[in-house]
Amino acid sequence: MNFHQNPLTYVGKVSLKVQNLERSLVFYKEVLGFTILEQTERTASLSANGKTALLTLEQPADVVTKSGRTTGLYHFALLLPTREDLANFVQHSAEIGLRLASSDHLVSEALYFSDPDGNGIEVYADRAHADWDWSNGEVKMSVDPLDFKDLLSIKRNHPWNDLPAETVMGHIHLHVSQLKETEEFYIEGLGFDVVSRFGSQALFISTGEYHHHIGLNTWNGIGAPPPSQNSVGLQSFTLMLPSEKARNEAAGRLRSIGAIVSEDFVTEDPSGNKILLEISS
Repeated sequence: MNFHQNPLTYVGKVSLKVQNLERSLVFYKEVLGFTILEQTERTASLSANGKTALLTLEQPADVVTKSGRTTGLYHFALLLPTREDLANFVQHSAEIGLRLASSDHLVSEALYFSDPDGNGIEVYADRAHADWDWSNGEVKMSVDPLDFKDLLSIKRNHPWNDLPAETVMGHIHLHVSQLKETEEFYIEGLGFDVVSRFGSQALFISTGEYHHHIGLNTWNGIGAPPPSQNSVGLQSFTLMLPSEKARNEAAGRLRSIGAIVSEDFVTEDPSGNKILLEISS
C-alpha cells in the first residue's frame, strides 16, 4: 500500500536551516545520495528522483547553532522502497564510517543518525501493512533491537549508489511543548487520527491507517520554548492535502480552534512548528 499519495494527508517536504550550506550539501549527497534540484548562494533543494524536492536547506545570514532544549525537529524520516534498500544503506554506512543507532519498531526497521548540525535523521523500511498489529484503532509499535544479521542476509542485487528514486518523506517527528493543545491542533484541526500513544509523553498520528505520518513528543520538557528564529533546525514542513476543498476545510477547522492560517495557507502548531498546507497531484 502507498501511504504517501492522494487521497491521504502526508508530509511532502522538510525545510531545514543549516550553519554551512556547502558542508551540508557534501553530507546529504555523499552520505544519503540526494541530488540537487536547485541551488543558490544560501539555499538548495534536494531530491531522490530528480523531480520532486524532499528536503530544502537554507543558510540564514545570521545563523546560530542549536542551544538548549527547545521545540522543533526531533527527526525527519526517509522511507526507502524496500528492505533490500535498507540493507544496502547499512552496508554503505559501514563503508563510509557513519555511526548508526537502530531499532525494530515492529511496523518498520529503522536507522538513526544526525547531520552536521545535529538535525535528526531516520532512514527506514516498512514491513508489510498486513503484518501490522492493530487493536482498538491503535497500531502496536515497539523499540526492539534491530537484527542486523537477518537484515544483511537478504539477497541484494545492487549496491547503494544514490537514494532510490521511489524514496519519500515517510514522516516527521517533532518536539512540542505539551500534548493536549497539540493533539487538538492536529486531530481536530488537520484531521489526523491518533494511532499510538507513548504514555503521556508522545503520540503518533496518521491518515489512512499508516503507522504514523507525524510523531509528537514532550521529551525536551513540558513547556519547552521554541528555538530562536535564526537557529539551525526546522524551518518548516509541508503537508500534502488531497484537494483544494480539503485544504480549505482544514484551514477552516484550524481557524475555528484559534489557530492562525495565512491567505497562502501557512500555519504554526501550538509549539511554533511552521507548516505549509499544499495540494497533492
